[in-house]
Amino acid sequence: MEIKRAEAFDAHAISNIHALSWKSAYKGIVPQQYLDELKNDFWANAFEDWISNDKITVQIMYDNDLPIGCIAYGKSRDATLPDWGEIVSIYFLPDFMGKGYGKDLINLALSDMKKQGVRDIYIWVLDDNQPARRFYEKSGFHCNNDKYPLEILGKALIDVRYVIHLGE
Repeated sequence: MEIKRAEAFDAHAISNIHALSWKSAYKGIVPQQYLDELKNDFWANAFEDWISNDKITVQIMYDNDLPIGCIAYGKSRDATLPDWGEIVSIYFLPDFMGKGYGKDLINLALSDMKKQGVRDIYIWVLDDNQPARRFYEKSGFHCNNDKYPLEILGKALIDVRYVIHLGE
């Protein structure tokens, strides 16, 4: 496995990983119609913009030149937490989920943000996504009980915030 920092031209590969991961990981959580209609390039323009304008950092994990997973992170998008860092997303192609690779990407993002002077980091996780919640807890995060309600095709969902303090 190899990890490389993404560039704007990687946006389609990043979006593809996100879409395929959503279709697998969120089955039974997010409405199936939404997942069925989700296009693989849904996030491509957004990631191209975010990467080009240094709004977030994305690291891509490769297996023999195949992009299999990615993590996006950067400064907090939450105005109430201006000195925090945020992991915006971490996703893998379905065949690579649950294999332990996420730990490498999380550790890389935490290390990178710590080098930038960030000590407190959060990530939003769907409340019903128990595998992801267990993953973040194993990675040292804890749920601080902040909630963010959202709706997809009329279905009410809740994101919960997981946080970690990196120390000095």
